[in-house]
Amino acid sequence: MNIANFLDKHENKTLLRFITCGSVDDGKSTLIGRLLYDSKLIFDDQIRALQNESKRIGTNRESGKIDYALLLDGLKAEREQGITIDVAYRYFSTPERKFIIADTPGHEQYTRNMATGASTASLAIILIDARKGILTQTRRHSYIVSQLGIKHIVIAVNKMDLVDYSQEIYEQIKRDFSDFAANFNFSSIKFFPLSALEGANVVSNSSETPWYKGPALLEYLEKVDTSEDNDHLEFRFPVQYVNRPNLDFRGFAGSVVSGVIKKGDKVQVLPSMKTSRVKEIVTYDGNLPEAHAPQAVTLTLEDEIDISSGDMLIKADNLPHITNQFKADIIWMTEKPLTENSDYIIRHCGSFVKARVSRIAHRTDVNTLENSPADHLELNETGEVMITTFSPLFFDTYKQNRETGSFIIIDNLTNNTAGVGTITGPVQNII
Repeated sequence: MNIANFLDKHENKTLLRFITCGSVDDGKSTLIGRLLYDSKLIFDDQIRALQNESKRIGTNRESGKIDYALLLDGLKAEREQGITIDVAYRYFSTPERKFIIADTPGHEQYTRNMATGASTASLAIILIDARKGILTQTRRHSYIVSQLGIKHIVIAVNKMDLVDYSQEIYEQIKRDFSDFAANFNFSSIKFFPLSALEGANVVSNSSETPWYKGPALLEYLEKVDTSEDNDHLEFRFPVQYVNRPNLDFRGFAGSVVSGVIKKGDKVQVLPSMKTSRVKEIVTYDGNLPEAHAPQAVTLTLEDEIDISSGDMLIKADNLPHITNQFKADIIWMTEKPLTENSDYIIRHCGSFVKARVSRIAHRTDVNTLENSPADHLELNETGEVMITTFSPLFFDTYKQNRETGSFIIIDNLTNNTAGVGTITGPVQNII
């Protein structure tokens, strides 16, 4: 294979973005570290540094084994406490596929960081300690994963070496989680009996589990199809920037979040409702005949229309919901409780809108998935709310479109992220 063919093959590999989540100390960082180590994706100097750090501060100092979690736990506080606090992103590639991993925290205190990592993932690895089974945080993370639209789930029953690779324990956890997840809209759930520390069934199958007939974890990750065909969705193009380098050019820069746009297509501008046709689809590498999600492009139109950052281009006569009142599921992410009639800033599709939480419909118990009346939401709690914005929003429901159906709640005093939301439907459309 010549160098051009090699580079072309590498460039055209599919990309899988996934997260690891679950309760604290279930072995999330160790699993990713083991994946990188056994896949021979770590340089020699990194291995030497890992060995030295493992002897000095590793959790396996007495046994002399490498602490693979140190590859991910980069913060000083993480290494001191042996936990993950922030989201750690790692990139690696195998001959079959490219990967971006988000190692997310297990502590309840850092659930908001877990939600951040899950927001762009298409697959979630939920770890369960074989000794402990399904815990509250396991249920909470599973619920958040389902709320954020991740359809493909891997259940890694970890630390099987500490239960003598018991098939009975593995099968019981498999039944328990399947019963719990029956109400979630997952497309696939795959179970693996693992020992991240010993490497059992991580990159290759282990002789310790002759009763397990499935693939190793990495083999599955290389082949699983998580593609969601955004091309068949309605065309949505939030304008991020008006590009005006000279008097002869006026383009609208942004990313196609769903659908396909072609040169000559008739488009409509929201909120003005003006229509025009696409004149050019401009990129740094030259003009394109068409663009699709998630390409970043600049569109020029045949007509002069007043368009600003925060506006949205859609196909003509293909409207999303346009309203200033909608229902949403909320994950609350700050110490100050969410209360009714509280004012916030909502960031939606690149635009910022003043908003008020006009009503809290209910709180959801992550253990039972039951809803109960509530007048506030505490840190890490979830529930359904009704939101009124001070100017109309144009959106699709989250089930229809993850990009236009999600938003961030910002505290208007501190400018901190207070919560994330997924839109379940409008209260009343304006148009």
